[in-house]
Amino acid sequence: MRIGIVFTSMLVVAISLANSATAAPRLAELDTTSLYKQIDQWLNNEIVTISINAQNEKYTSLNQEQIIKLDKQWRAEAKQADKPLIAATLSSPLSVYLTRMQGQSYGLFVEIFVVGNKGLNVGQSSVTSDFWQGDEAKFQKTFQVGPTAVFVDEPEWDDTFKIWRVQVNKSLTNPETNQLIGAATIEVNLTELARRQAIAN
Repeated sequence: MRIGIVFTSMLVVAISLANSATAAPRLAELDTTSLYKQIDQWLNNEIVTISINAQNEKYTSLNQEQIIKLDKQWRAEAKQADKPLIAATLSSPLSVYLTRMQGQSYGLFVEIFVVGNKGLNVGQSSVTSDFWQGDEAKFQKTFQVGPTAVFVDEPEWDDTFKIWRVQVNKSLTNPETNQLIGAATIEVNLTELARRQAIAN
């Protein structure tokens, strides 16, 4: 009896892993026209440009050592009750705007954050694990490539919510000057996107 229970448990786990490993919707096979249009429309807002420009100016003289120090402070605050840097970022007008964007997506966007020209968070819809994104592909394959760069990362299975997630990363420019000023990461619920398109079809 005990062996049967163990085997059944192992089978359930195996099926679960198999399903999660093979069920990832392919973004390239989905109609992303409306998705990208929605993202561009929401990011093409003056609050985004104003916020990024303000931080870029504030951190103009920031060196790499200071950037790492800020990132370490953020990581430390994530484990503490007192969170001045995190609180200041989350309460910014841009963070409030991005949180509203996420809410209005009704489950399509899992997380949204925007960084400036040094890869430091300017605004976000939820707390990120770190403050500096400059050492990650989401920044290196967008901002460091050029003003029109878009980088879509590999899908990841979220075992907590049982969904596939994918990060869409893009460079951000000043609409008036077309100058490269930062980058944005939009984490998309691939499972929800596929579900909506299946219903529409």
